Amino acid sequence: MGVVQALRDHLPPGTRIDYLADNALFPYGEQPDAQLIARLDDLIGAQIAERQPDVVVIACNTASTLALTPLRERFRTPFVGCVPPVRWAARVSQSRVIGILATKATVSRPYLKMLHDEFAADCKLIAHGARGLADLAERAFLDESITDAQIMTELDCLFGQPQGDRIDAVGLGCTHYTFLKDAFVRLSPPGVAWLDPASAVARQAALILSRQNPLGDDLGEEMRLTAPPPHADALQRAIRRIGYDRMHVLDNARAQCTRLTV
Repeated sequence: MGVVQALRDHLPPGTRIDYLADNALFPYGEQPDAQLIARLDDLIGAQIAERQPDVVVIACNTASTLALTPLRERFRTPFVGCVPPVRWAARVSQSRVIGILATKATVSRPYLKMLHDEFAADCKLIAHGARGLADLAERAFLDESITDAQIMTELDCLFGQPQGDRIDAVGLGCTHYTFLKDAFVRLSPPGVAWLDPASAVARQAALILSRQNPLGDDLGEEMRLTAPPPHADALQRAIRRIGYDRMHVLDNARAQCTRLTV
């Protein structure tokens, strides 16, 4: 959702932004790799065929680190991915100790080590795979109450590691965490830079679109889900804040889109 808001901020008014939320398999960071790659191939392939986008943004670190390469190999549509902002953290860090807050799966995958080795080899990287933060971020997006103690439990696991007190830049390695960023800033040690890559992703998408000559279409933009949401009324109110009037739920059995009444 945070990437959608960044796209609204950086793309020309009237740009059609279709949003597919695979809530049936939330959170991606806890799913087996092979299952995710196959699912992304099927889901995104079907949406490309139906909606004919000019660019596809994979607004998920886990999905990006796993599936960007095979998706780019299969489809001609340009893709923009989200990856943990290790390079950015290294650029701004003075202490040369940087942090990454992400899901457990993102932290454990070799991709994070590759980013560290390539872009921040002179920095100590401290990462924390926080299973609970994605759920808290979703609740924050729905305007549900979240206590500082719940967030501090995860932050303590990052800053409480050896040399964690020297961290001066933390990259958000999960796109859901955008909705907790203000709390992270408020509850973390003073002087820590919190880096959310949503705006950088949106700028890259805007750059790709500026190099194209997209054809106009009569399709209205849509927000699509892969399963009925458990809190439909709250979600309906929340998505209005990022520009969507209604939701649709994909009917996987018929590979069609049926309107969700909320």
